[in-house]
Parts: sequence; structure tokens; C-alpha cells
Amino acid sequence: MAGRFRLDAVVSAIVTVHPHEIPALLHSSSCFFFILSAYFVVLPLRDEGAISLGLSKLPILFVGSLFLTLIAAPVSTLIFSLPNLSKSKALVIIHRFFSLSLVLCFLLWRASPTESNSKDASDLTKDPKVGVDGANPASGWDSHGWFYISVRVGFFLWVALLNLVAISSTWARIIDVMDSESGARLFGFVGAGATLGQLFGSVFAAATAWMGPYLLLFAALLMEFAAQSSKGITKDTSPSSEELSPLRRIDSERSQEASSPKLASPKIATPKSPISTARPQLWAILDGMRLILASPYLLLVSLLLWLGAVISSFFYFQKVNVIATTIKSSIGRRRLFAQINSFVAVFILIGQLTLTGRILTIAGVTVAISASPLVALGNLVAIAIWPTWVAVAVSETLRKVTTYVVTRPGRELLFTVVSQDEKYKAKVCIDVIVQRLGDAAAAGLFEVLTIALGGQTSTASLYALPVCLIWIVTAFFLGRRQEQLAKLQESWERNTSSTEMKKDHKAE
Repeated sequence: MAGRFRLDAVVSAIVTVHPHEIPALLHSSSCFFFILSAYFVVLPLRDEGAISLGLSKLPILFVGSLFLTLIAAPVSTLIFSLPNLSKSKALVIIHRFFSLSLVLCFLLWRASPTESNSKDASDLTKDPKVGVDGANPASGWDSHGWFYISVRVGFFLWVALLNLVAISSTWARIIDVMDSESGARLFGFVGAGATLGQLFGSVFAAATAWMGPYLLLFAALLMEFAAQSSKGITKDTSPSSEELSPLRRIDSERSQEASSPKLASPKIATPKSPISTARPQLWAILDGMRLILASPYLLLVSLLLWLGAVISSFFYFQKVNVIATTIKSSIGRRRLFAQINSFVAVFILIGQLTLTGRILTIAGVTVAISASPLVALGNLVAIAIWPTWVAVAVSETLRKVTTYVVTRPGRELLFTVVSQDEKYKAKVCIDVIVQRLGDAAAAGLFEVLTIALGGQTSTASLYALPVCLIWIVTAFFLGRRQEQLAKLQESWERNTSSTEMKKDHKAE
């Protein structure tokens, strides 16, 4: 008991939190820690498998990832739609499913033949057919058997799916537990758990690279820990929680929202409706898309995420080209990427623990989600004018710190003003499908520009500036809309609480 009090005191010293919020906060942060740890533990193995197939095949893998997410997002929606399954148990099932799937991946990887025909990186650079990325377009899939290729391709796609679906589903649960006010205070601490997971997973994978596919078993164990942690992400139903109002009311009280003028407004997300559970369960897989298309607010959120994904992926392609042309050694490139990632992770962690809550509480959602597009605008111009690895390192640091310290927590706050159905169904579709559509759009755009510019891609980032400007305008209007809905929601909850208190006094 004394240890629990000390832990609560430490958490309270780091973030502004009410005592009854601490259990859900710690379970949310630890859940993300285990998910990101598992992801970064297996990431080097995934990349190794992709490289053995030839880097020129990466666009095909991106397209395959898009098609897989088009299937996976509706399936996860179906799991959250099952009437006899609570949202908490549904999240546990999703995490445990990925845990067991990693064990299966281990068995398949061990059963597949080891790589024997791949060229050493030093040999590749001597081949006249090798591109600037160090890949030989002529080699790759033809050098391996069908089983080897199937396992590596399947694992690449599966790890990408784990990253998107597990994270999006967990955020859906957290924003259902927390409201806009508590989220502004606590999302930074939750994100810090993810950053710590990234650091731990990266360091562990680097130190135990000799384990090879056996790292999959450790990742499976981490996902099981994530499943256990997710059980503690629950609403607090004690009387004190209603007085301080940092957490949402329990699900039974949501039925009253249907008669609320605030939620009846056509401009506000629709409330939870019993219609979705009355339909055959098979149709529930389409609920996410139906909810998005029926809500102007969610369509605007989808546009925001799509524009962000386009710019982010476009910057990634530009970054890779700059690094490939300025640093010739493959080992040097890997070392630079690792140094940038480690350097950035430290800044992100410090920012999430010290700045995120203050920025979201004082500046608000509009400033938070507009920060990344503004930084991206400067980064695109800087890369075009100064295409060096130094510019890439500085731009990458600014981009990731701004995204994970400010914009990502602000983006999650956008979903605190929508109904429960929209949180679990529409959000997963937006996070997973729209993200992949943005990646595919950026890949197509960059390919067209590469051909049009004759391979001189140093100024290609300037052509993405109009998209970036649209992203800024969308973020501004969406942030203002969220703040309006949050105020309406807070006013309605205050009026409802006042009405209930009057009824209690009359009953006495």
C-alpha cells in the first residue's frame, strides 16, 4: 500500500492528475509501452526480410499493406460491435490475437530457408545496376523460393498492421475513458509510455540482434503484457469522479444523450444508437465507413489525417533520397538514421512529460493540430533549398518532436467529442485506412515528380507545398470546431448534473 502511495505521488509530481485517474492513466501508458516495445523489437527483423527481397520491391509492399488494412479495419470494427462483448474485452482480444500471431510468425520464419543468395551491401554498391538506395533492381524475389518470399512479405505486412490496429484500438479505448479536459492534461503522459517503449524496444533489439527470429517470441510476450495492461483502462464510477469530472460517465448514462439538444444537432457527432446492435453482425464491419460518411466532422478529421499522411510520407521519400545521395556508405546511412531516432526519442520523451499537458491546456486543440503542418511547411522549403543530411537531421527532429509532443495528443482530443460508436468504429477506420491511403498517394505523387524532373528530386518537396497549405487551413477549422463541440458537451453535462441533483433533493 505504501508503494502505491509513493507511485501516485511520483505520477502526481509529473502530471496534473486526480487520484482516481491514476490507475487508468498508468494502465494506458504501460499498455502503449508494451505495444511500442514489441513493434520496435521486431522492426529490424522486418526490415531485414524486406531488404533481402530487394528494396525496389518496397512500393509493392506498401500497396499490399494498403489492401490488408482495407480488410483489417472493418474486422476490428466488427469485434468492437459484438453486443455481448465489452469494449475492454474486445481490446484484450485484439492484443492477444497479435501476440499469438507473432508466435505463428516465429514458427513460419524458422521453417523458411535461411537467406543464402543475397548480396552483401558492399557488393551491391559495385554493381552498375544498383540504385542510390543500395538495392539491385534485377535481384530480389527471383533469388528466393516461394515460401521464403511469402513469409517475408507476410511478416512485413503483418508488422505494419500490428502497429496501426493495436495503437488505434488502444487510443479508442482511452478517449472513451477520458474526456477533452482530462485528455488535455494526461495524453502527454500516455504518449511518454509509447516513447519509452520505442527506446526500450530499439535498444533491446540492437543488443540482442544475434537472437534473430527468437525476438518474435519476446515480442509476443510483450503483446500479452499489453493485453493485461489494457484491462485496467476503465472508467471510474465512484462519486468523487463525477464531482471532479475528469472521466466520462458510465455507459448506461450515454442512453440519455439521444434526447440531448447538443447531440441532436446535425453538426455534432451522432449519439450511440441501438440500431447498430439490432442489425446482423456481419453488417457491423461497414459501420466505421458509414459513420464517417454520415458525419461532416469525421470527414474533416479524415481529410486532416490524409493530408498529414501525404506530407509525412512525401517527406520520408525526400529524406531517403537526400541521405542516399549525400552519404554513400550503407553502414553510415544506418548509423545516421539510428542516431537521429535516438536523439529525437529523448526530446520527445522530455516534451511529453513536461510540455504536452501545458500546451494542450493553455493553447488548445487548434494550436496543437496546426503545429505540425506549419513545421512541415518550413521543412519542405528547407530540404528544397539545402538538400544535405544536416538539413534532414534538423527537419526530422523538428517534425517528430512537434508531432508526438503536440499534434498527436491534440489529434486524439478530436475524438473526445464524438459518440462511443464513432470512437471505436470510425476512429479505427480513419487511423488505419486513411493513413495507408495517404501513404499510397504520396508514393504515387513522388514517383510522378521523379519522372517529370528527370530524377532530380532535390526540389520535389516544393510541389507538396499546396497540399501543406490545405493541411494548415483544415487543421485550423477542425480545431475550432472541436473546441466548440467540447464547450457544448461540457455545458450539457453540467446541466444534466444539475438536473439530477435537483431530482435527488426532491426525492429526499
